[in-house]
Amino acid sequence: MPAPTLIRMTTETPPLPPPVTALSRDDARRLALRAQGLLGAPDRRAGVRGVLRQLGAVQLDTISVLARSHELVPYARLGPVSRPAVEAAYWSDTHSFEYWSHAACILPIEEWPHFAFRRRARRAKGHRWHVMEDSERSCAAVVERLRADGPLTTSELGGGRNGGEWWDWSETKIAVEWLLDTGEVVCTQRRAWKRVYDLAERTVPDTLLHDDLDDAECLRRLVAQAGTAMGVATRADLADYHRLKAEQVDAVVADSGLVPVEVEGWGKPAWADPAALAAPPRGRHRTTLLSPFDSLIWDRPRTERIFGFTHRLEAYVPRPQRIHGYFAMPLLTGGRLVGRVDPAREGSTLVARQVSMQGPKAAAPMARALWEAARWVGCDTVRVDRCDDPKLAAALHAELTHTSDHTTD
Repeated sequence: MPAPTLIRMTTETPPLPPPVTALSRDDARRLALRAQGLLGAPDRRAGVRGVLRQLGAVQLDTISVLARSHELVPYARLGPVSRPAVEAAYWSDTHSFEYWSHAACILPIEEWPHFAFRRRARRAKGHRWHVMEDSERSCAAVVERLRADGPLTTSELGGGRNGGEWWDWSETKIAVEWLLDTGEVVCTQRRAWKRVYDLAERTVPDTLLHDDLDDAECLRRLVAQAGTAMGVATRADLADYHRLKAEQVDAVVADSGLVPVEVEGWGKPAWADPAALAAPPRGRHRTTLLSPFDSLIWDRPRTERIFGFTHRLEAYVPRPQRIHGYFAMPLLTGGRLVGRVDPAREGSTLVARQVSMQGPKAAAPMARALWEAARWVGCDTVRVDRCDDPKLAAALHAELTHTSDHTTD
């Protein structure tokens, strides 16, 4: 098999074609919401797998408050899908795999060939940040165990650490992660939050198990997919979605099928999905709480540009310096971000440890969102611990009482 050709990146930005249309700020916001599955009727028949295909990537993260982030993403779009059903939809029947996209993400299995460029780059580098003492022997041992015993976790392979700090990885852990990076091994599911590894040759369908696509074709696909998943996007937005380099976007965007547009107030060139432009966004807006790792708000500058809403995860900020709380979840309603809540669970009570809202009109949707989330995770009580504005606190308390039987969808 001939080696795939590599795309040569230059620092020169190619000239941009003139925009084909002009969009208002509201046009761009609605396009983004529909593209992310948060405006219009949800496709319940496609379910969680449909959400994954529409978004192209769902981020994984260790934090679990109400639920883990990859569960919160389909919940925000489909409503209270059972959590076991979410896990089964992701991980059964080889519909998806875990790999490096925006971060560690669940990806549709159809995208396996399009990450060949990243697997090649990892191979060319020759090592992770950890270096093996004997890479050939260690990798061969992992492959032999997987081939003989089937899917295994790091613990089942022999243990992940040498006994020191969390980054003090064992030779086996370094080897299996290297094999994951380079595509010989696939993460087939998470079990008790541990990666379960298997051989790619046994997991990826034969028609997809190849690295034949050159870098340019991989990048064209990922830029096109990012544009479709965002509806309308700047160069920086397109790069951030799958963590590409700006020059990689520049090299392929003209051939991606996206069309140049001008967006009011953005002040930067933008591209849109032509199919999205052909059908104006209409339908019902979801009222829901969003994971901080939801792809609608992944990129903080984009979130500020589209929604006029500044948000950041404060889980790693020292407690005295937090403004909105450990895992503050933005409230989406009417197509806008109008508040946030830092939730927790205490037995059968959903606790809103800290709530902030943009005015009293946000109280009713906040109450609906809290009750829906509570029922989804098996709680029958909602308690608000802190809302610094007394008038907003009173309004929210009244709405929680009056809407305890209300659902948001």
